[in-house]
Amino acid sequence: MDLLNVKIFSTLFIAIFVTATGAGFVAPLLPIYAHELGAGGFQIGLVFGAFSLTRALFVSYFGKLSDRKGRKPFITMGLFLYFLVSLFYAASNSIEALILLRLGQGFASAMVLPVAQAYVGEMIPPNQEGRLMGLFNISLFGGLSAGPVMGGLVKDWLGIQASFMGMGILTLVGFLLCLILLPAERVTKSETTGALKKPVDYMDLIKNPSVLSIFTFRTCFTTCIGITWAFLPLVAGTRLELSSSAIGLVVMVNVLISGLLQAPMGYAADRFSKQTLILFGGVLGLVAMLCLGRAESFTQLMVINGILGLAGGVSLPAIMAIGVIEGKRSGAMGSIMGLLALGHSIGMLAGPLLGGLLLDFFSFGTIFISGSAIMAVGTIIFWRHRQA
Repeated sequence: MDLLNVKIFSTLFIAIFVTATGAGFVAPLLPIYAHELGAGGFQIGLVFGAFSLTRALFVSYFGKLSDRKGRKPFITMGLFLYFLVSLFYAASNSIEALILLRLGQGFASAMVLPVAQAYVGEMIPPNQEGRLMGLFNISLFGGLSAGPVMGGLVKDWLGIQASFMGMGILTLVGFLLCLILLPAERVTKSETTGALKKPVDYMDLIKNPSVLSIFTFRTCFTTCIGITWAFLPLVAGTRLELSSSAIGLVVMVNVLISGLLQAPMGYAADRFSKQTLILFGGVLGLVAMLCLGRAESFTQLMVINGILGLAGGVSLPAIMAIGVIEGKRSGAMGSIMGLLALGHSIGMLAGPLLGGLLLDFFSFGTIFISGSAIMAVGTIIFWRHRQA
């Protein structure tokens, strides 16, 4: 990449890192906070899933629109809205308020990560898709791994309101970085008419077996992550009586391992079979979900959740590499990244809601068994379509 692209990459990397750190400050604390406010299993799922509901509704729209209007306006506006909504967390004292705030943050988030990924994806030279997208993903995973530990410590020392304020401050830093340092790129126009290029229809994209396979796998895998993020803290806090900082460590190990593997597994995805890496990650994820419901100690939770992080670290760079290749081929990078983000949002919505319903009628173990079944379905569908 040339110097301008390095500047863009670095700016987006740091902005996503600090924003993800802020999100990680409160994510593992929300289920426990909602429980303290009197929420049942399904309400906890709503608190956690509301973010993904609005994100799912708008992420594909903003991804497609950024192909025509440019990336910077959406990234900066999304970060600023995310910051504004974050300020109100400290004043929330009801389940309804938490749900509304999560809905607002989901809307803001729909403008940020997939559009930033599309911005980076367009700069990547051929045959380096896995390595550079894996490197960029470290910003997300690094922030989400540092955030839970820092947020847990802040909560133990100063209370959960201080964790909420920390999220807002970090998001403001990300907004200012992009506003000041990120150049606005030229919008895509037709070479023959000079008019804005017509966006590719999502139904046409999803008919592509490669796109369908990575979208389905991403949705199923993230459903398992949604179940884990929403209910593993509850298992650790109520059944094992762990502290907030210990819960933060349990959540962190998953994201940390995934983050550490992004660059090396991205390098591997550029040189070996991307499909094999994704299938291996699916099998690891299935095994981890089966074992999580049976964990009976802090150490067991750390090890099993670490295996789930390994599954994500192996599979995600290969998924993103295929996404970049298909985005360049179709001329719809924003739409492809929006579609993958949509799969992520559907999973993060479905996982907590499904887990909440199951928890109201069954045990914690049932939640994680259902996650393993969903992971099996996603892996099988990917295997079948990768043959096409």
